[in-house]
Amino acid sequence: MSIKVLYFASLKDRIGRSGDELTIEAPLTVVEVWQRLNPNMDIPDTLLAAVNMEYVGLDAKVSDGDDVAFFPPVTGG
Repeated sequence: MSIKVLYFASLKDRIGRSGDELTIEAPLTVVEVWQRLNPNMDIPDTLLAAVNMEYVGLDAKVSDGDDVAFFPPVTGG
């Protein structure tokens, strides 16, 4: 089973890559996905996440075939 993970905006620059492919054996939460892919980086306090293009909380479940996106908050001006 696998999921696709994307990083956007300044978060992509901070991490140094635009995405990952993660093989999983059982469903994970969004925060567990972050921790597996970025074990040496604390999850940002203001992190936003989406699963399959819908905003979700960090405790949302991620399953085989899902797309997960992480991005910093968006502000307008």
